[in-house]
Amino acid sequence: MKFQPVIGLEVHAQLKTGSKIFCGCSTTFGSEPNSQTCPVCLGLPGALPVLNKKVVEFAIRAGLATNCTIAHHSVFARKNYFYPDLPKGYQISQFEDPICRKGWLDIQLEGQGPKRIGITRIHMEEDAGKLVHGDVPGLENGSGVDLNRACTPLLEIVSEPDLRSSDEAVAYLKQLHRIVTWLGICDGNMEEGSFRCDANVSVMPVGSDTLGTRAEIKNVNSFKFVKQAIEYEIQRQIDLIEDGGSVVQETRLFDPNSGATRSMRSKEEAHDYRYFPDPDLVPLVIGADWVQRAKKELPELPEHRQQRFITEMGLSEYDAEVITVSHELADYFEECVAFHHNAKAVSNWLMGEVTRALNDSGTSIAACPVIPRQLSELIKLIDSGAISGKIAKTVFEEMWKNGGDPKSIVEKQGLAQVSDSGAIEAVIDEIIAANAAQVEEFRGGKEKVFGFFVGQVMKASKGKANPAVVNELLLAKLKG
Repeated sequence: MKFQPVIGLEVHAQLKTGSKIFCGCSTTFGSEPNSQTCPVCLGLPGALPVLNKKVVEFAIRAGLATNCTIAHHSVFARKNYFYPDLPKGYQISQFEDPICRKGWLDIQLEGQGPKRIGITRIHMEEDAGKLVHGDVPGLENGSGVDLNRACTPLLEIVSEPDLRSSDEAVAYLKQLHRIVTWLGICDGNMEEGSFRCDANVSVMPVGSDTLGTRAEIKNVNSFKFVKQAIEYEIQRQIDLIEDGGSVVQETRLFDPNSGATRSMRSKEEAHDYRYFPDPDLVPLVIGADWVQRAKKELPELPEHRQQRFITEMGLSEYDAEVITVSHELADYFEECVAFHHNAKAVSNWLMGEVTRALNDSGTSIAACPVIPRQLSELIKLIDSGAISGKIAKTVFEEMWKNGGDPKSIVEKQGLAQVSDSGAIEAVIDEIIAANAAQVEEFRGGKEKVFGFFVGQVMKASKGKANPAVVNELLLAKLKG
């Protein structure tokens, strides 16, 4: 029997607010344990929550960007469960009346057409604290609770079970990640848990309409691990069914070291949490004017900008997707093209030398020491024939390390490209005279030797010789 996977994702995006969702404590990551707490986020008796307006604004932005309907009336609820990192004994979330409902995102895999993935809901909630175990000084033989993260604002984004493979799940997750970081509402740092995913996975016989029993894989924090966890879980469930067993509804954890999921606990249902409206928070009413204002303030979304780069600037689909991976990179690209209209050359440099330098130094594009105008002027020098592509890399390294105008660097260091045919011809004559054996090989039909001669000429000219002139003169000399 062949089986069809059915996958739905629940994504938690930590919001980039300066303070928590119901109190004024800082949300800064990595501070001393329990240093960013107050009676509200510690759940002390008598402390009352006050909703952070910025959280609502970010939720509206996320809803609009994912084609959701923004609810005029939404309600906060208490989700009751007991765990050491949940000081109140309940989590303030939303249940029956979330802020955003019934949206969608389109994904596209290579070689396939677009596929629409439904979004059931987006709701606001507070995060729990964090259990700290024996790898922390002073806790060698036990565990501690760090409540700095308690009450940190989250959006939970719940998809419909429309995903049918691990590749579709990763494509959807990447699209969602791009949107929340593009909007500036989440930093998207998966290692720090700012963007994490629960995957609901089940299998059913191909052709069946009856969904199988699902298992939920909790808190997967990288695209690679999401793919591995889903693929393992699909195969685990298929093997279990084929061996005569049955899938149990449960929560599982993914172990990246073994590449396997393992049972954590039986899966709770909504009624197990005993949801009820939070009596300390009044219903949230969002007027049409607030939504309209948010629509006007919404930036051009990444998929729209990607399409514009394809249609207006002639970029390939791949280049446009890479360039729009972040708002800052797309802005940098557009600034470059405003100075010099060779969009393809700009994208090549951004995806090549610029990205390499950023990665090597751990620098963000926003802090790139080579500003857009400088990169554009460098590309202009290449396009005009003033310098070669190889020399341009040397100039770029100098700009990266010490700054400066590319034209000035070329002049000061004597890096201008040599196009004078007489000067180049003299170098070629010397190379040919010194390599008689290779000349005979070329004239005997071994054309690959031509590359050897080009390399020797470029080496002798220290990379300054115009490659087009070198190729033309060299070919004429060798054939003559």
